[in-house]
Amino acid sequence: MRNSLTAKLRHFPWGRYLLIALGLSFLAIVVVFPIVNIFYQAFVSGVAAYWEGITTPEAQHALFLTVAIAIVTVPINTVFGILMAWILARYSFPGKVLLVGIIDLPLAISPTVVGLMFILLYSHTVGVFGSWLEAANINVIFALPGMIFTTLFVTIPFVVREVLPTLQNMELAEEEAAQTLGANPWQTFWRVTFPSIRWALLYGVIICTSRAVGEFGAVSVVSGKLIGETNTLTLHIERVYSEYQTVAAFACASLLAFLALLTLIGQEVLRTADKPRSLAGTQVLKQKN
Repeated sequence: MRNSLTAKLRHFPWGRYLLIALGLSFLAIVVVFPIVNIFYQAFVSGVAAYWEGITTPEAQHALFLTVAIAIVTVPINTVFGILMAWILARYSFPGKVLLVGIIDLPLAISPTVVGLMFILLYSHTVGVFGSWLEAANINVIFALPGMIFTTLFVTIPFVVREVLPTLQNMELAEEEAAQTLGANPWQTFWRVTFPSIRWALLYGVIICTSRAVGEFGAVSVVSGKLIGETNTLTLHIERVYSEYQTVAAFACASLLAFLALLTLIGQEVLRTADKPRSLAGTQVLKQKN
């Protein structure tokens, strides 16, 4: 079937060009044009207006809070993701399928529902643990801890889902050989396993970071949207846009878009820089053999 389709496209080159044009047009309309428009709208009133939009105290605090939440949640979910991927790839146990489903659950639940779930657990007024938290003078809802918890919840699957297939496809012979030669589990992981999963891990961390920085729904429910206190950058963008501060909204939105683009560029630079080292290592191994 595949060969037949390929042969038809060769006989009708216009069909191939049409498919390429459709694909590029779709990407342009859905991805490229909106991103370009963000930067255009951000700078349409000049650099001074752009700078004013991103340097207000509220915008600066929102940016700081957004980065702080990402700095806390991404490392936690990175460690958790590697651990869970290792467990799922290397061990068989009752309830394994259920565990995979639980890890994927945040992808299926609406972020608004996620925020409501945490309110029903940790709110001082209606939460299951609310009375205990109030007695201990601990604020989770409408405070930073609640925002961290919800961000952790919605970003749990990404590292696991990127690393798990790579671990499942790895040959165990190298790990077993390292252990036979006297390497402990930690040395085996860093010297044998980690080099094989590093790119999958990097992709997972990038996706996790992007989701943590750009999260809106769950955080908006538990934050209370307190200006200068619990407003993240996405919440700040929503507020200033609703107040018809269009330039400020697009200026702050461009920061998120720029961060995403910078992350992707950095990933490609690291990947390109790593290729010569990988090829050199392969050649050394061939020479030794």
